[in-house]
Amino acid sequence: MHPRIAPLLTALLLTVACDGGKTDAKADAKKTDAKAADAKADDAKADDAKVADAKADDTKAPDTKAADDAAKEAEERKARVAKGLAELEEWKTAEATRWTDEVEAEAKRLAESDWKDASEALTAVLASKHRHPTNVERDPYRHPAETLAFLGLRPDMTVVEVGPGWGWYTEILAPVLAKHGKLLVTDYDPAGPEDEGTTLYARRFQAFMARSPSAYGKIERIVQKDNKTLDLGPDGSADMVLVVRGLHGWVNRGVFDENVKKIHAALEPGGVAAIVQHRANDDAKPEESADKGYLPQPWVVERFTAAGFTLEEASEINANPKDTKDYAEGVWTLPPTLTLGETDKAKYVEIGESDRMTLRFRKP
Repeated sequence: MHPRIAPLLTALLLTVACDGGKTDAKADAKKTDAKAADAKADDAKADDAKVADAKADDTKAPDTKAADDAAKEAEERKARVAKGLAELEEWKTAEATRWTDEVEAEAKRLAESDWKDASEALTAVLASKHRHPTNVERDPYRHPAETLAFLGLRPDMTVVEVGPGWGWYTEILAPVLAKHGKLLVTDYDPAGPEDEGTTLYARRFQAFMARSPSAYGKIERIVQKDNKTLDLGPDGSADMVLVVRGLHGWVNRGVFDENVKKIHAALEPGGVAAIVQHRANDDAKPEESADKGYLPQPWVVERFTAAGFTLEEASEINANPKDTKDYAEGVWTLPPTLTLGETDKAKYVEIGESDRMTLRFRKP
């Protein structure tokens, strides 16, 4: 071999070797990059899967919580109704003893009386022994004579009482209206489900009426489909529709405006929507205050006016400036419910019953 060719071959071989090394290194780098990319892709897939699982968990959690809350609420309602039914049996036993022949005779006499006006009727009825003693105890807070006189009650009226409860106003209205007027009350089916509050309410009122057919036998019940559907009888058939401490429930059930329109329809022209309601501060939000049992008076007036009523007069008969309206358990913290039991009882008894608006609306 020529002496000059050997160095050239050596240089060429070294160049090829170096290029091959670079090529292998590049290939290795590409392989490494590919592995890293695959690893990142796998990590991304894993992250996506975790996010999807988390979203799925988030979707399931509210449903599960809602179901648990509903079940808990159902159990609490069932317990309340069972307690209420037990208390009703105790009440019936006590009333069977209290309602003597003397009491029955007095109730019968009141129901058969020809009252010359509401004042005479209310004076006699409010003093009668047929009234339950615990109801009489509420008179200083509820001012029934002044309230019903302000609302325009007459003995010859057709009155629809919405939600009579234990019959606090019913035992006053029934004897006043028995001779020349008519009293209708909204009620429920006493044969309804054992765990429903509406069944308890119906059985309470059934027991109330059963004490004296002569005093309460002329009351007409308007049985309601449910607590969201208000039936007040034929349109234009009533002189007065009375709603006492019940409007907040309509807000809570989302039926306030609808029910106000039904009151308007049920009344004859010139008829009265008679309202007594726990009163919130004027600037309160009704959807929030209703949960505590209160409503702002300006809002109530505005909604009734929007339904076609005219506010004829507002009264402070049932006002109570001691009511601070800021109780965790709402209006039921105060008498007569006293939901906190013995806790701060003296304080709440001293405050008395709630601050209330008393409104007389007229249908033109």
